[in-house]
Amino acid sequence: MRQVGPNRFRGEIGLYFEDFEVGHIYEHRPGRTLTDQDNIQFSLLTMNYHPMHCDAHFAGQSEFGKLLINSGLTVATVLGMSVPEVSGKAIANLGWEEIKLMAPVFGGDTIYAESEVLEKRESKSRPGQGIVKVRTLGVKHDGTVFMSFDRTALIKSRAADEANPTNY
Repeated sequence: MRQVGPNRFRGEIGLYFEDFEVGHIYEHRPGRTLTDQDNIQFSLLTMNYHPMHCDAHFAGQSEFGKLLINSGLTVATVLGMSVPEVSGKAIANLGWEEIKLMAPVFGGDTIYAESEVLEKRESKSRPGQGIVKVRTLGVKHDGTVFMSFDRTALIKSRAADEANPTNY
């Protein structure tokens, strides 16, 4: 919370560049229980008509015996879960690397995310900003790691923000 006036405070999202420490792990909460309905809607909205995501009869005859949650939905959800800590104060996402899908996710699974800070450095070309790299894991409620990806973001510093605050 940031005090913006007498007895008035504003909620904030994200960490400043200075707050990140290599080796720190942020557990992102709350989790999200994905449903078959979420999956079908996401799949059809994104035009991914693969029957493993939207045809329960077809998926029921597969080795999994039921619908698979679309990996695009799990990537988007895990990424979104990480925003409050990792990129809430980002100026820009600089890229994603090494997206790995290690286990299936099904309707009814509750997923969580956690991010470990891998690297950080001050920007050479943008004073008051720094580059932070994290590895984010998607973890099912039973402890199964189903996804990982590395993400790099350009994050503003506390001093730069205090000199030119965002008023939203």
